[in-house]
Amino acid sequence: MADTKQRLVDGAVKVLGSEGLAGASARAIATAAGVNQALVFYHFGTVDQLLSVACRQATERRVALYRARFTAVTSIAELLDVGRQLQQTERAEGNIAILAQLLAGAQTDERLAPAVAAGLDLWITEIESVLGRLTAASPVADLVDVPGLARIVASTFIGLELYGGVDPAGAGTAVAALERLAVLVEVVDGLGPVARRALRSALRRADTKAAR
Repeated sequence: MADTKQRLVDGAVKVLGSEGLAGASARAIATAAGVNQALVFYHFGTVDQLLSVACRQATERRVALYRARFTAVTSIAELLDVGRQLQQTERAEGNIAILAQLLAGAQTDERLAPAVAAGLDLWITEIESVLGRLTAASPVADLVDVPGLARIVASTFIGLELYGGVDPAGAGTAVAALERLAVLVEVVDGLGPVARRALRSALRRADTKAAR
């Protein structure tokens, strides 16, 4: 029984990649899995529930593949480099197309949205861990909203992944801009004590002003 469920999950991922969300019917998924379509409803209740499980499981697999690389990151520049390589690999393997389908479907399907959000949170958790470690010794560590920044980074790369499908050159320009920003962060980290204090003071004033 467990094998049948896994075959259905794998079949759902396969259909999403080849037919898109619109083609992810019980019949198509069952055919890809090599089982009777009645088993979709027996094991998962609905096609949406099966797609939710498939989304979560597929993301867990992909995140696990990159976890060691995230752990080895020692700078913002390296994090961006991992992100760029991840983007290229996931696009080549068709996973970006699946993500696009799920994101589009989640906009209108209340049952699918939580699963897609949970899948994205798996990536965000990894990024947040890296950023927390990298910013711990930064002169502006106490001013950085690490959870919020992790979500900005994740959403930026998701946007670039989707954007790259229609304008590769534009996406490349955006990535180059992020790399220049990473250089700026490294410059800030290398400031002396006096410059650090001045920077922290200026940032606090700006933060206070923005909060008014």
